[in-house]
Amino acid sequence: MLKNVFIGIKAYFGAFSLISKLKLWKYFAIPMLISFLTAIFIFVFAYSFSDNIADYLSSLFPSWTGSSWLKIILQIIIGLSIIVIGLILYKHIIMALSAPFMSPVSEKIENHLVGETNIHRKTSFTEQLWRGIRINIRNLSLELLLTIPILLLGFIPFIGILSTVLLFLVQAYYAGFGNMDYTLERHFKYNESIRFVKKHRGLAIGNGIVFMLFLLIPVIGVILVLPLSVTAASVKTVEALQLKK
Repeated sequence: MLKNVFIGIKAYFGAFSLISKLKLWKYFAIPMLISFLTAIFIFVFAYSFSDNIADYLSSLFPSWTGSSWLKIILQIIIGLSIIVIGLILYKHIIMALSAPFMSPVSEKIENHLVGETNIHRKTSFTEQLWRGIRINIRNLSLELLLTIPILLLGFIPFIGILSTVLLFLVQAYYAGFGNMDYTLERHFKYNESIRFVKKHRGLAIGNGIVFMLFLLIPVIGVILVLPLSVTAASVKTVEALQLKK
């Protein structure tokens, strides 16, 4: 699996040039706008409501009222928790809403790599959107189930560092999962795609690691994350499909 993680990461190095070569930038205009607006909303929400939530929780524990440092720590924890949950929601919102725009991109990449005769299923805009929503609701539910206990582990001394790594890898896996499914939806039905990604989880994690790192880059990161991650995932997913055949 570790080898596939590095393969998934390495795919990004040729993504920019492939997008330019195939003239794919126009397909990313709406998804980039969706990504940018969603990121702004999450940031504003975390900034605006962390103080209010901290005040409310402090009112539940009157003994904390006179301790300013406890309130500050509480605000930081709440703010970080909102951002973590926000990042999870961000991924799945943009991936679900961008599905009808990303599927044609992955199809053009597949045509370029192996030819049109290898594409098995044709789907409509509505079918692609519904598939994206269904996959991402499923992934969001599972990711939240894993994230909540990992966040709680973060409060345990020393183990907190491990929980941070686990949290990052979980987010990376589901980010890569969503990017791979834009290609898989033409080849597999819903359950078959889930099984395929599980068998190639290293590729998903590798793709998702760079996806998550892009989000750390102010403004530019949320704009470029979808074009580069979807292109990288499409290339490696097509290669994995060819090996499977």
